[in-house]
Amino acid sequence: MLGTLKKAGEILSLFAKSQPELGVTEAAEALGIAKSSACAIMSSLAQIGLLRRTPQNRYRLGWRLLELGSILMESTEFRLEALPEMQRLVDRFGETVHLVVLEGFEVVYVAKMEGTRAVRIAASAIGARLPAYCTGVGKVLLAELPWDEVQGYIAAYGMKAVTVNTITEPERLKAELELVRQQGFAYDLEELVPELCCVAAPVRDYTGQAVAAISLSVPSYRFYRSRDAMRVEVLRAARQISGNLGYVPAVCRTRRLQRCCAKEG
Repeated sequence: MLGTLKKAGEILSLFAKSQPELGVTEAAEALGIAKSSACAIMSSLAQIGLLRRTPQNRYRLGWRLLELGSILMESTEFRLEALPEMQRLVDRFGETVHLVVLEGFEVVYVAKMEGTRAVRIAASAIGARLPAYCTGVGKVLLAELPWDEVQGYIAAYGMKAVTVNTITEPERLKAELELVRQQGFAYDLEELVPELCCVAAPVRDYTGQAVAAISLSVPSYRFYRSRDAMRVEVLRAARQISGNLGYVPAVCRTRRLQRCCAKEG
């Protein structure tokens, strides 16, 4: 059963914008499984709406996925809390604001708002996946992981250059993530898209875990002029969202404890 579920997930992962339709033979060959197994799994997925069969007996993603995606978006607490703060950032700067989560060595975009001055960033559509190591939001979230875990991802997936500014050396990334941990924010200085920069900060839940990251993406010629102001506002937004999720920074907990002790004394 577990093996079948795993194969079903792998079949769904084969679909992409560049490959929206698959036949049974293609899926079987891509996964190295028997055609009969691929046929049975894809037929079952179609029966529950996760795939749909075309008149040519090929398959496309099913509409049930859209329904499930909508439920996920509308019930994810940090996303709901983030939307008002994202709008405030858009109103303040007129630039594109993103909210992402980390899955493995990639970031997944779960919310996006474009402003009046924003350039269109096709790569960051909702649901899109991008390498974490060359994005501000990704570096913020990778900085929360033990370095051994990050090294494992590097060994498995590599760090290819996306632009001339992309960090591709593990030791440079390690130093960058340490800096991000210390300062509490990260920059992407044209590391993913030429002439596009961003500043990002972590969103934490009540346990202190970074469950997401929020960022402001800006053309480089405008970013460098207002970088400090943008950093301040992104950090403020991240703190507000985190506070709404119940996160209390350690320094605030200490001060509260000191005040309580002083009153009792």
